[in-house]
Amino acid sequence: MYEFFQQYFMTHKFQNEFYQICSKIISEQKTLEEWAEIESDDMFQSGIYEGGFDGTGMEFTFSVFIDGNEYWFQLPLDAIPKTLNKQITEVQLVKADW
Repeated sequence: MYEFFQQYFMTHKFQNEFYQICSKIISEQKTLEEWAEIESDDMFQSGIYEGGFDGTGMEFTFSVFIDGNEYWFQLPLDAIPKTLNKQITEVQLVKADW
C-alpha cells in the first residue's frame, strides 16, 4: 500500500528559483483580494516551477516538474514570507494525474 501512495505523493525541498518567486510575490505587496482580482495559473515561471494565484482556493498553486513528472502544491499568502525566510523549506507534492 505504501508503494502505491509513494508514486503519487512526495516531499519536495524548495530550490533557489522558488525563493526568487517568493521574493517577487512579496515585492508586489498585494492583499488576498488583490491577488484574486488578477488570478493566473502561469503568472510565475522558472526552470521547474510554474504557477500563480488561484482565486477560488485563495492560495498560490504551483506545478513542479521532476524527472519528467508534473506535481502540484499550494501555499497560502501568509506562507510566502515564511518560505522566503526559510522557515518553510519543503512542501508535500501530489502527482498531477492523481
